[in-house]
Amino acid sequence: MALEDTTARLASGPNFAVLTTMMPDGTAQSHVMWVDTDGDNILVNTDPLRQKARNVERDPRVTVTVLDRQDPYRFSEVRGTVIDRIDGDRARDHIDELSRKYHGHDYTNPTPNGRVILVIRPDRELVR
Repeated sequence: MALEDTTARLASGPNFAVLTTMMPDGTAQSHVMWVDTDGDNILVNTDPLRQKARNVERDPRVTVTVLDRQDPYRFSEVRGTVIDRIDGDRARDHIDELSRKYHGHDYTNPTPNGRVILVIRPDRELVR
């Protein structure tokens, strides 16, 4: 299932997203994230040792809300499932791509643990 046009447009632009995952005790954990898309899925990039990465290993269900940078009342909520994890050089290149999109230059933070792309298949979308 391809993303709705509005969702794809928001995820392609320099708009921030909120990723919500489930903690081991069942409580929700939310993080403001950079976001991307491959046209069919939502992509987020993180350190593989972060809690959100560990959470989706146990429970791949997530919600990603992408907010329009110019009008935060315009957003797309994607309820979905993490269907893949991409690591290695591709994930490291991707964080540079995201940093250029949001800041205009390569990612400058150290990445001693590497990076991982979480590929999120949309199961339901709500566009406002």
